[in-house]
Amino acid sequence: MTRHDKNPPAVQVRGLVKHYGTTKALDGVDLDVREGTVLGVLGPNGAGKTTLVRCLSTLIRPDAGTATVAGYDVVRQPRQLRRTIGLTGQYASVDEKLSGRENLYMIGRLLDLPRKDARTRADDLLERFSLTDAARKPAAQYSGGMRRRLDLAASMIGRPAVLYLDEPTTGLDPRTRNEVWAEVQRMVGEGVTVLLTTQYMEEAEQLASELTVIDRGKVVAEGKVDELKAKVGGRTLRIRPADSSQLHAMAATLAAAALNGVAGAQAVADEGLLYVPILSDEQLTSVIGVLGARGFAVADIGTHLPSLDEVFLAITGEKSSGNDTSDDEKTEVAA
Repeated sequence: MTRHDKNPPAVQVRGLVKHYGTTKALDGVDLDVREGTVLGVLGPNGAGKTTLVRCLSTLIRPDAGTATVAGYDVVRQPRQLRRTIGLTGQYASVDEKLSGRENLYMIGRLLDLPRKDARTRADDLLERFSLTDAARKPAAQYSGGMRRRLDLAASMIGRPAVLYLDEPTTGLDPRTRNEVWAEVQRMVGEGVTVLLTTQYMEEAEQLASELTVIDRGKVVAEGKVDELKAKVGGRTLRIRPADSSQLHAMAATLAAAALNGVAGAQAVADEGLLYVPILSDEQLTSVIGVLGARGFAVADIGTHLPSLDEVFLAITGEKSSGNDTSDDEKTEVAA
């Protein structure tokens, strides 16, 4: 994919391959994540999302292909790369015997921060993630949402240029999920680049500026949210007549007009709406023109793109769950 955006890619992947025996977890994946943006990576269970994150974070070695992150090659320069990235996995990975502050301080020291800087950074992040009151409590006493926030804070200790979020809000209640979203948006506003894997369609729409859909280890679709919606089903024109008794007459008029490519107009009496699938602005103009010429008065008109859930289903043939452990993750654990 060739881009002409002003932001250069902070993550660039070409032909990435990873096999587990005969299973192709990644089968020639290409993707770019522009600097200072969020790329959402969607896919059904077993699609290869977690494998991709683990390759890009140097946790596993790809079998073929190339990947650079913040200018570093993931295979040839893993040490330098690890100093520029942060990672939050599907489940919070904190030491339950240590306090929140001790967890963050320990990670800071592991990243070679001086003691004073590690303490200062830990305190700053505890405040930022609303954990100051629980700073001295063992992480074992934290709620699931608090652990997730602590895990996210831990990924930020080294001020990463690139942050990987692998299904970061799995299992969180709506309020905590919104808090995590707000923090991710804040990070991006400060210039952090984020690669987000998720099965929550609302999360992808809320955070990602662009999407990549992976299925069976391959990229099957990519683009902005509205671009993907337009690809799989076009738009639906929603027309509310001034006189609701004319709904069925309007539908019959469009069917009789036999407009080029316009078919399937549906009158929904309970809603007082006429739904007309369209694929272009020209079709929209034709529909409105025919109705106006036949003397129908319109009270309201609008267009509706398919939901991201519908896009996901159309592209992959599977419904997202957002709850199950991915097949490729199970494979990696077994390996």
